[in-house]
Amino acid sequence: MSRLARPATRPPMARRPWHVRVNALVVAWFLAAFVVAVAHRWVPEASYLLVHLMLLGAVTTAILIWSAHFADTLLGRPAPGGQGLMLLRLGVHTVSAVLVIVGVVTGRWPLVVAGGIGVTLVAVTHVCVILLQRRGALMARFGALSLFYVCAGLCLAVGVWFGVLLARTTPSAQLEGRLYTAHTTTMLLGWVGLTVLGTLVVLWPTMLRTKMVPGAPLAARRAMFVLLGGVAVVWVAVALDQPRLVVLAVAGYLTGVVLVVRPMVTVARTKPPRSYGTFSAVAAVAWLVVSLVVLAVLAATASDWAALRDSLGVLAAPYAAGFAGQVLLGSLSYLAPVMLGGGPRVVRRVDEEMNRAAGARVVIVNLCLALFLLPLPSLVRVTTSLLGLAGLSAFLVLLGRALWVRRRLEREGSGAVIAAKLRTGPPPVPRRLGVLHGVGAVAFAVVLGVAGDPAAAGLAGADADDGVAATGRTTTVRVEARDMRFVPDVIEVPVGDRLVVELVNTDDDVHDLVLDNGARSGRLSAGESAEIDLGVVGRDVEGWCSVAGHRQMGMTLDVVAVGAAGDVMAASEVPSSGHMGHPGTEPSARDGLDLLAEPGPGFTAHPAELPPAPEADVHELTLTVTEVTAEVAPGVEQERWTFNGTAPGPTLRGKVGDVFEITLVNDGTIGHSVDLHAGALAPDGPMRTIAPGESLVYRFTAERAGIWMYHCSTMPMSMHIAQGMFGAVVIDPPDLEPVDREYVLVQSEVYLGEPGETADAAAIAAEQPDLVVFNGYPNQYDHEPLAARVGERVRVWVLAAGPNRGSAFHVVGGQFDTVYDEGAYRLGGPEEIGDGTGGSQVLPLVAAQGGFVELEFPEAGTYPFVSHAMVDAERGAHGVFAVTE
Repeated sequence: MSRLARPATRPPMARRPWHVRVNALVVAWFLAAFVVAVAHRWVPEASYLLVHLMLLGAVTTAILIWSAHFADTLLGRPAPGGQGLMLLRLGVHTVSAVLVIVGVVTGRWPLVVAGGIGVTLVAVTHVCVILLQRRGALMARFGALSLFYVCAGLCLAVGVWFGVLLARTTPSAQLEGRLYTAHTTTMLLGWVGLTVLGTLVVLWPTMLRTKMVPGAPLAARRAMFVLLGGVAVVWVAVALDQPRLVVLAVAGYLTGVVLVVRPMVTVARTKPPRSYGTFSAVAAVAWLVVSLVVLAVLAATASDWAALRDSLGVLAAPYAAGFAGQVLLGSLSYLAPVMLGGGPRVVRRVDEEMNRAAGARVVIVNLCLALFLLPLPSLVRVTTSLLGLAGLSAFLVLLGRALWVRRRLEREGSGAVIAAKLRTGPPPVPRRLGVLHGVGAVAFAVVLGVAGDPAAAGLAGADADDGVAATGRTTTVRVEARDMRFVPDVIEVPVGDRLVVELVNTDDDVHDLVLDNGARSGRLSAGESAEIDLGVVGRDVEGWCSVAGHRQMGMTLDVVAVGAAGDVMAASEVPSSGHMGHPGTEPSARDGLDLLAEPGPGFTAHPAELPPAPEADVHELTLTVTEVTAEVAPGVEQERWTFNGTAPGPTLRGKVGDVFEITLVNDGTIGHSVDLHAGALAPDGPMRTIAPGESLVYRFTAERAGIWMYHCSTMPMSMHIAQGMFGAVVIDPPDLEPVDREYVLVQSEVYLGEPGETADAAAIAAEQPDLVVFNGYPNQYDHEPLAARVGERVRVWVLAAGPNRGSAFHVVGGQFDTVYDEGAYRLGGPEEIGDGTGGSQVLPLVAAQGGFVELEFPEAGTYPFVSHAMVDAERGAHGVFAVTE
């Protein structure tokens, strides 16, 4: 038996609390992954969190702990620094992993960089400690196997930086695909794969309580170089931009796996697996091989790096749960008695607890994972996924029972009682819940899913809602949401077939799919997918993206029932609900619109006063996207999308040459962006759409003067601007003369939708606004006039934000002696354009243009200001200057 076998006597008392304490970190990470798995529909970036809580958190922590323990045993000497250094490494890794995960989820790249540095330091320290151990070690015949941990640690140090770069904005989908492929293969095959395969060389015969095959260490050393070579070929493929080389890399890695596994198979023939740990190890290696084969196929068939990156998501569940998860829980189940200690009797009883229902648990986990990967009805996938999650989580329950058993036995009687109860030989495996019980549990979960939706299950004889008999066949179609389209946007299905749509959001914005039969996908962030089961198709079905404005942009899907009877109602004949601009009977907010009414209690007009430009040359501001319900006219509420909670957003002001650093934070529920016209730079990076929970930094230098618009540039742009996502940036012209008062007015349109809902996208497309307003609310400066005094010089900055209409700004009873329009003086100014006798009555602006006018009021009184496109003034583009002596 190898020297890693479980000791027959009580281990030193220091070992138990040490291993229990540090492995609590592993359990904590696993618990966090479990919570996200259960609540994934309500957790942002759930897919990313699940994978990284399990792999970067639980699996990596377990590797750091147990590879150090195995290295001590393989090399016959303790690691330099002892437990103190190990605790420090684990602490740094935990903090760094949290920083990486939080940074990615919130879009704060500096946190990702800080976490990446910490993980790298831990990896390099891990490697150096093992190399120092090797100097002067006894170097038993297993000592060379410690190099597996050295190579794996180097892969961790390299792979984490592929991930850090991936978290940063990439200029192209191809570069992102290369980084993603390098990151996933380096971390999974290099860091996790090398560690697991190197450990199984010795741990496998130990778990079986038998001797190692004589040639196993030599085969493992050869395999190590082959495995590492496979990872290195991936790096070469990425560096040379040759995705087909990934196939060669996978072939080499598979060869290394075979070299490691062959001695394991030889041992298993003479001593078959009998415990949860050994069953899990077999299943984990099988899933590794399956994942590698699928990876090779994907690499061989992908058209480019971007396509390969999009397809790699299918490997997340097999690798994270099938391979890494089962190896982790199987190993910890075997090692739990070592961790807890307490003498032979306690070790035996703890081992019995950790092996309860071993066969059933392994069958449940692996069958449920296999079913999860198949195109089954959504409800079947839900029931089997929950059962599989329960199978994995049973480890936590059994570990808790083992701790309870250990404490109870320690409180029991004398040594004579213990001796009387002690049994010899290997611990028996409880068989009350075996393989057949596991198969039965999975079958029951499938039956529950089918019973919940028999039509979706495609059962012959189950009728569709339209009275069409089911054929028993299933049509499955992959649909991508990209570039404001569903691809394909027409699906033909034979009548009576069950239709399953696999919707994948390959766009950078949030999308969903809603169908007129009531089926819907739910909101999908970039990269996420969902399965929509339409059941048995008996008529044409119409679908669309329900995100505001997306349907009007052409994001529709038509399901055509081929062979439908003439009396079956087509989708176009189904009475529309009126949702998203379609005619119907829903109430509209415009029904209660009364521009002569007084604003509600507590109304305060949007501040129009413009403070002077700050003295600072660098201006930092955070624009946080929020979705609020706000009053847009007396008694009328609508959902508004805002920058910092107001529409318009905050006005920025500076001088030519000033630097603006704007941090955009998306706290909304769909993708948003920002385009600041005051900066001239390539839009690819800073103006990109970011998903909910993400952020970006937009830095520019103001090179030219004027009043510049900023707005959300996510499509459909007209909807996002009409929803309130706009504001002004004032860059003072050089030698701008001081005045007594300055105001800023941003004109925009409001298109009323249903009460409390978003704007009417159809009205936006038809350019039929319900309101035209200054600073977001109709006639608000009639209720709270702007102040001025006779003889004061007043400057009014005006921006026409649209999204569709311009402005003809006019002050009734006033005349402008200075007009500045789109970066140039048209009248007046420092160089006195004109002879001083001319004047102006209006500042004409088309959508997105801006400028300012200056005037002095000749006498006290009330001076209205309007957009002189009079229909717009009557829609709310109206206010008042209250001029006093």
